[in-house]
Amino acid sequence: MGRRQAREAALQVLYQVDVARVDPEEALNHLREMASPNPGDSDESDQVNEEDAEIAYLSPRDMLFARELVAGTLAHLKAFDRVIARLSRDWPLYRMAAVDRNIMRMALYEIFHREDIPNSVAVNEAVELAKTFGGPDSSRFINGILGRVVKDPASYYPPEGEIG
Repeated sequence: MGRRQAREAALQVLYQVDVARVDPEEALNHLREMASPNPGDSDESDQVNEEDAEIAYLSPRDMLFARELVAGTLAHLKAFDRVIARLSRDWPLYRMAAVDRNIMRMALYEIFHREDIPNSVAVNEAVELAKTFGGPDSSRFINGILGRVVKDPASYYPPEGEIG
């Protein structure tokens, strides 16, 4: 499959952690179970629901990428929330759609902490996730916030003591 599906899987985990208050390790374990169904048990693999079907085919490399996205995003959640809050003054974080909030958090992790991913790719992938999973205005909103960050990342990156 690819990194887009890995991002979708990571978004599902982040959403579960944020909205349902699922333990991050439990959500990651569920992700791992979905990624490696028991090939010898056809009943089990037949029970993979449509929503999880694409995740069930993540390669080990893509699964690792999804896990890194989740772990990295959660490790810097407070810092990312401050960046989002700063850029969306008229729209408090708690009023944002949970999907939008988590898409932006994940993209900020990629922008600030993944030098192997160009900022333009991080923003484009976030916009595509928003088109798929967000509301009618989500992609524009997310593009606007992230676009401001990538124009001058250093002015939004939290000082070392505040990372976390």
